[in-house]
Amino acid sequence: MEDTGFCNLPLSQDSFPELWQSVLTPSLSDITIKAEDPPGQNGSMCLLLLNDQELAEGFDENLFDMPTDMLPDDGVTPPAATVPVTTDYPGEYGFQLRFQDAGIAKSVTTTFSVPLNKLFCQLAKTSPIDILVSKEPPQGAVLRATAVYKKTEHVAEVVRRCPHHQNEDAAEHRSHLIRVEGTQSAQYCEDTHTKRQSVTVPYEPPQLGSEMTTILLSFMCNSSCMGGMNRRPILTILTLETQEGLVLGRRCFEVRVCACPGRDRKTEEENKHKTQTGTKQPKKRKSAPPPDTASTKKAKCTSSTEDEERDVFVLHIRGRERFEMLKKINDGLELLDKESKPKSRGHAKFPQPASGKRLLHKGDKSDSD
Repeated sequence: MEDTGFCNLPLSQDSFPELWQSVLTPSLSDITIKAEDPPGQNGSMCLLLLNDQELAEGFDENLFDMPTDMLPDDGVTPPAATVPVTTDYPGEYGFQLRFQDAGIAKSVTTTFSVPLNKLFCQLAKTSPIDILVSKEPPQGAVLRATAVYKKTEHVAEVVRRCPHHQNEDAAEHRSHLIRVEGTQSAQYCEDTHTKRQSVTVPYEPPQLGSEMTTILLSFMCNSSCMGGMNRRPILTILTLETQEGLVLGRRCFEVRVCACPGRDRKTEEENKHKTQTGTKQPKKRKSAPPPDTASTKKAKCTSSTEDEERDVFVLHIRGRERFEMLKKINDGLELLDKESKPKSRGHAKFPQPASGKRLLHKGDKSDSD
């Protein structure tokens, strides 16, 4: 059935706004509804469309534009959380980390403490980390390393390098603390919402004859740098993610960047062992001033002589003749001691005369005589 009335549009190659202008727009008074028209005919439909209003004189070109907040999602990764999660999550792929045991020698550049779950390393030195999974992750999976502060009062701040080390570095990503060495496919990212920095590297399956994949991390600032970490402990979060950003596994460990990793590891392990066993560290006391050596020597001499005079020794002698001979020697020494004591007591010390006067002895006469 052919359509009649103003709804029947002529065939044209003109644009839609021009075609809209060519449509006749009769008023409501000119439209009559026929009773015999069955429902659904053109006259009734046109009346319903008019709804007591006349058609617009012009065509609005922005009629079919959708607002920006109603646009469909294009698959962009959602923003990261303000406070990242630091708990371990192996996931369905059994994500695990292994560190090489380098010992506690002073010459080591990187070492890992299992009881502390802490990595000790030097500035800008490579730390190898082994990645293990129970089954192959999906195609395009990546490994992401992010540094966060450990304490709750600092966890909201972003971990960055100190200004001194940033100015010395000419790389584009010189503000990043963590770097991945030995690969050109590393990407350095910064979240637009939280401003947290991270580095990603594609996951590579283990080579033939190996069960793990090794990545090389280096930390580009000391833990004691002013303007950077400033002696605040940090954690490194290593996650296994899909290409879209979905987390498949997570591991977290503490990091200390110092000059002597072996010494610091030994010290912290000993301190933790003492706290677990309940032994307290002895407090350092102030050293007393050294005593006067002259006075101590005199006191020792006097005390030794007095002790020797008071002590009595027993000597076992074989033979009567030897006993009589040694007894005579001992009796003679005892006699000499008795005679020397009154003489030493009898010699009294007199005060020296004043200058210009002579001390008179027994039998001398004074000048006045």
